[in-house]
Amino acid sequence: LPFLPMLPLQILLTNFLTDFPAMAIAGDSVDREMVERPRRWNIAFVRNFMFTFGAVSSVFDYLTFGLLLLVLHVGQDEFRTAWFLESVMTELLIMLVIRTQKPFFRSKPGKYLLIGTLVVAAVTLLLPYSPLNKPLGLTPLPPMLLLILLGITGLYVLASEAAKRAFYRRVRL
Repeated sequence: LPFLPMLPLQILLTNFLTDFPAMAIAGDSVDREMVERPRRWNIAFVRNFMFTFGAVSSVFDYLTFGLLLLVLHVGQDEFRTAWFLESVMTELLIMLVIRTQKPFFRSKPGKYLLIGTLVVAAVTLLLPYSPLNKPLGLTPLPPMLLLILLGITGLYVLASEAAKRAFYRRVRL
């Protein structure tokens, strides 16, 4: 890219925003079958899990970059805003996907994780349209671009669910 995909302040803001729901994972509602018996750390499991979901994430990063640059031909400010929104939203949603072996919609997250996720998602979507947008290097996006980002995010969740299902079929805990 001839420009930074996100400004340093946007990267820090992404980390800051997503830390709130992530902290709530410590008090999350865990699926009953995960606490029925003691479990040991399995480094091979963790490594394979990271490779699986890292690959899915990378595919969607490239897809988003390609759509924004090669298909939609967005400018630098729109790119950064779109990438910021996509990064925060997918990080929020992947927490809900990987916290359970079940489909994410069949496993109820803890109250604070759910509230934190919803609040951060709303704040994130509103930031480009708020008075803070200029100091943060964000710009309002056209509705069609928001719909495209929503579609990519939805596909990312579906692909992550499919990868999770395939992963747990191959791996026994």
